[in-house]
Amino acid sequence: MVLYKLQDFEPNYRDTFEGRDINGLGVYTQGTDEKIGTVSEVLVDEEGHFRYLVVDLGFWIFGKKVLLPLGRARIDYNVDRVYTIGLTREQAEDLPEFSERQALDYDYEERVRGVYRQPTDYVQPVDASLPLEATAPVDTTYQQPVTPTYNRDSYNYEQEPSLYGLNEQDHQTLRLYEERLIASKRRQKTGEVTIGKHVETDTARVAVPIERERVVIERVTPADAGTAVSGREADFREGEVARVEIYEETPEIRKEAFLREEVRVRKVVDQDTVETQETVRREELDVNSGNLPIEER
Repeated sequence: MVLYKLQDFEPNYRDTFEGRDINGLGVYTQGTDEKIGTVSEVLVDEEGHFRYLVVDLGFWIFGKKVLLPLGRARIDYNVDRVYTIGLTREQAEDLPEFSERQALDYDYEERVRGVYRQPTDYVQPVDASLPLEATAPVDTTYQQPVTPTYNRDSYNYEQEPSLYGLNEQDHQTLRLYEERLIASKRRQKTGEVTIGKHVETDTARVAVPIERERVVIERVTPADAGTAVSGREADFREGEVARVEIYEETPEIRKEAFLREEVRVRKVVDQDTVETQETVRREELDVNSGNLPIEER
């Protein structure tokens, strides 16, 4: 069983109480004007049922907070007070201290309930006709208070109405209740979008103009062809006469990375209104007065 703070479970809880807030109300012992503390929190179960009032006993026991089961409290909004039912100073001292850092598990609640429980006394009857000295010894086992035992796995608060039931016995007002729809929102995950990168390959083409050199040999007949020349001018040789180097260009390709674009990821919130409906109940007063006159105000 998980317990929640009332304001965490229902942030708009004050609307249910017509704007009133139980937090901050003074706590007094029943039948007296002795103030013992102040309500600092209200704890509810998973269905929103009130289970405990967290009471700061600063007026009674300095620096200690304890849990007061709802069935042991009577709230009087007419005087803005909470009255405890059957809570003694000794019980308050025996109660385990409440701390938000401590887990409110079954074992902790059992320690709290153990202080508030009032066990039934079972005593073996004694035959009054026998003299006192002839009375058989009484088995003290049956004189010890017997406390009901509860199962950790099957326990629920309805098993102990004296601790968790709404106590209206001190009220002389007939209360008529009605249900109203309380709208709240619960944030839940509907999915997720994962954004990543992958590499695609493609074939790019680029045109590079290049130059190639080639040798052109032209044979021409000079204008003075057939004219005799002297022996000194005639140069008869064999072997290499001229050397011409031939060059050509070849393309050189390299790759270079550059920034193409940026991708920005953000979330936007779309507003929408969802309508729902539910059946609510309302109590109406039935008056059976016979023939007696009744005046309603």
